[in-house]
Amino acid sequence: MPERPTAGATEGNPRFRVRDGVGFMLFVVVGAAVLVGLFGGSRWAARESAPVLYELPGGSWSVGGALGLVTLLGWGGAVSGRLGSPAANGAGKASGAIPRRVARGACCAAALAPVFFLLSGLRGKNCRSYEEGCAYVPGTGPALLVYVGCVAVVGWLAYRRRRAVLEERRVRERARLRKLRRRGKGKSRAARQR
Repeated sequence: MPERPTAGATEGNPRFRVRDGVGFMLFVVVGAAVLVGLFGGSRWAARESAPVLYELPGGSWSVGGALGLVTLLGWGGAVSGRLGSPAANGAGKASGAIPRRVARGACCAAALAPVFFLLSGLRGKNCRSYEEGCAYVPGTGPALLVYVGCVAVVGWLAYRRRRAVLEERRVRERARLRKLRRRGKGKSRAARQR
């Protein structure tokens, strides 16, 4: 005679599935509400603060340049090797992982926030220009122009400088290895690096 499944086994699985489904749906709804509130609130805050910032000395031109530098510094921190993996010797594996991730996230946010700030001052799509939340914020155009120019020019110069420093480092390392080979001491080191 075959064994009948116990009551706990048949009732347990659907209950957990329903509970998991409800938890997932709650997570999605709350997460979507937080994201919509975050983006909507930050857009409102950017539109309210933009005219005040554009009235500062230097106007929208200086605001665009400053936001360009903030973006470059944020990207520099986000792609930096210092915020990557722990030290090569394995020290600080667990203790420094979370602060490094938080710092990298803050750098990414600093790189993207100025773009969002500047784009929120442009005229909104699919709405009337006379509505307060859709109208163009005066000064956004010049700020955006200076921002793009600053990111392009300063970013290119920083890239060129970084490449020059790395090339100089390679040349010095090759010269050091050449000296060691002449003395007969660098053969095994050179073979290990290849």
